[in-house]
Amino acid sequence: MNTNKKLNRLPLMCAALLLVAFRFSFAQSKTGTTVAQFLLIEPSARLAAMGNAGVAMYDEIAAAYFNPGAIAHQSGYGVQFAHSQWLADISYNYAAAALQAGELGNIFLSVTSLSSGEIDVRTVEHPLGTGERYTVSNLALGLGFGKQISDRFSVGVQLNYVQETIWHSSLSTFALNVGTVYRLSENGLRLGASISNFGLPAKYDGRDLRIIFDRDPSKYGDNSSIPGEVFTDNYPLPVLFRVGLTYPVRLSENNVVHVAMNAFHPSDNTESMSVGAEWLLLKTLALRGGYQNLFLEDSEVGVTLGAGLQFDLEDYGFCFDYAWADHGRLENTQRFTLGFKF
Repeated sequence: MNTNKKLNRLPLMCAALLLVAFRFSFAQSKTGTTVAQFLLIEPSARLAAMGNAGVAMYDEIAAAYFNPGAIAHQSGYGVQFAHSQWLADISYNYAAAALQAGELGNIFLSVTSLSSGEIDVRTVEHPLGTGERYTVSNLALGLGFGKQISDRFSVGVQLNYVQETIWHSSLSTFALNVGTVYRLSENGLRLGASISNFGLPAKYDGRDLRIIFDRDPSKYGDNSSIPGEVFTDNYPLPVLFRVGLTYPVRLSENNVVHVAMNAFHPSDNTESMSVGAEWLLLKTLALRGGYQNLFLEDSEVGVTLGAGLQFDLEDYGFCFDYAWADHGRLENTQRFTLGFKF
């Protein structure tokens, strides 16, 4: 068998491996039983405006969030920053960098942070507050690697260290993202597939779980102040399987419409689909729209809209993107992304 035939079979082999992992990972739906939900917040304002249908996109650094296979398609060096004032005034921040490693491929680094800000401590005895304040914070540190196996096929992998903290208690674990991108032609249809957050379960531990225990409240004269601790269960991460395609429609030399469609199978919810489109005018101004999580049971999300600017200045590239997303009864969220390439 010659080398070209082997390379042509690689996408099928990788897709088969992803489907095998998919079958074992998603035996049943477990809505509301996973931790680290912040890992499901999409950082890219560009792709968020397109309904988060980004598994086959690779035109920006943050595309690696949807599919690590996108890491292999980054050229030069670049950084990207994202910010969102999430639901309930929660602050979401994301930063990523892409580095070239020569013939070995490309390296990807990312930091994700979510913070609730300070919240009043309220108890049954003090419903208006005890005077104390606590915070909820989440952190994910990512290291990824991507390589183009051929001129059409790329693979990528990313390892994340994940930590959640509620006041004085926390959990931590590791998660793995794996993905592939296959281009049917240089400027034509692209196929993408990825598995995100495949990792070890985790449980909370910390001094907030330490209690004073009375073994028998009805009995007097015994020790009613025994030191104790509440043990929490292990909870899995929100594993997510994505598969989708992207197709560029060239209206003219300087006007291109990217159409994208993704299907999702999460471990903690029902299946859904997202669609989106981007109209790039004069290679500078982009107008975007989409609809996320079609067919998702009890969904509160829907229409997404956004716009962006991109231009090159000598050897430097600059982009700024904005996205608005409808969240139904939870109102809406807005994202901002800023990127540089050099």
